[in-house]
Amino acid sequence: MCVSSLPARLSDTIVYLGRTSHPAHGDIEVLGYQNTAASEADGPNAMLLHLPAGARMTSGNFINVGRVADPLADMAAAVAGPIATARGGIDWMSAEETVEVFEHDVYTVVLAGDPALIPAALERVPVERRPVITGELLDFYARTFPGYTIALCCFDNADALRARPLMLWYEPADPGELRMPGLDCHSGGVPVPGMRVERDHLLLFGGDEAPEETTSPVTYRPGMRHRLRRFLPGRVHGIRVNEVETPELFANGDFVLPLDDLRAGRFRVRVG
Repeated sequence: MCVSSLPARLSDTIVYLGRTSHPAHGDIEVLGYQNTAASEADGPNAMLLHLPAGARMTSGNFINVGRVADPLADMAAAVAGPIATARGGIDWMSAEETVEVFEHDVYTVVLAGDPALIPAALERVPVERRPVITGELLDFYARTFPGYTIALCCFDNADALRARPLMLWYEPADPGELRMPGLDCHSGGVPVPGMRVERDHLLLFGGDEAPEETTSPVTYRPGMRHRLRRFLPGRVHGIRVNEVETPELFANGDFVLPLDDLRAGRFRVRVG
């Protein structure tokens, strides 16, 4: 459910996407991402996520889940029973403020509005987490996702096994649809959109306008920070992506749900 800069094994993927009205940020989209990552290459590696944000993102868009909360596991439990999940300051900003390097959980994140700025920014990533990333892969992102924010989450193998869920918020670029990053390629090469890929993911959708009759209530574990809870849904709908239940979602690409379908309780997700 993501692209790695070098060969990696990514499993137990849970992704949440929802719309909510936040008291400070207004109408926003919230993305949660969690997996178990293990690099199959010598040295550090990185996961790339392309984010359809309508405004420039910064480190302030990344939400600290703390040591107690595990919101994606709680959402997964609401729709499908318990699912095993991984446990486990701004460093530099360019003058143009279009690339930022910062620490978040076990990752060093390079957040760029232009993929061409990532190679120079990698010099600010600690050497133990500094991945190799090809120009061909960055060119692909520049061509395929113009205007998107690219998050390069750099990790070493030991730390990745202790990663907490990634949670972030942004103003959606298209208010009429929810677009969940779903492009897959774990070889370090360039993804091929539309190609059949292996998937075993749990997709979770929710938000203020999701109806009760087609969603499940979420019980969050005690100790969650109030700041985090304001971003999270009270109810979610889950879709298991596998060959038996959803073979139509095995084409390589993002998962798309029109907002009108969410409001109507129709979770007819397509790849696009």
